[in-house]
Amino acid sequence: MLKIFKITAILEGISYLVLFSNMLFIKPNNFELYHQLLYPIGMSHGILFIAYIILAFLLKTPQKWSVKDFGIILLASLIPFGTFYVEKKYC
Repeated sequence: MLKIFKITAILEGISYLVLFSNMLFIKPNNFELYHQLLYPIGMSHGILFIAYIILAFLLKTPQKWSVKDFGIILLASLIPFGTFYVEKKYC
């Protein structure tokens, strides 16, 4: 299960960065392309985000994460590059 969490953390972080890149670089130059890409990128990011949170809750007890560590793991899902940090430190 930890390996699945590790892969999900990496993919969630990548999808977060792709979503930001779509907003920052494509939207100003090509609004129609931005609009076409928004739904599939956003949907995949949303699914990966939910999977990351659920897996974190499922792994909390087996991994013996403290409340502080668990809070950092959950907070990392909201910060760009945060899930990459979690993947390196806690997996």
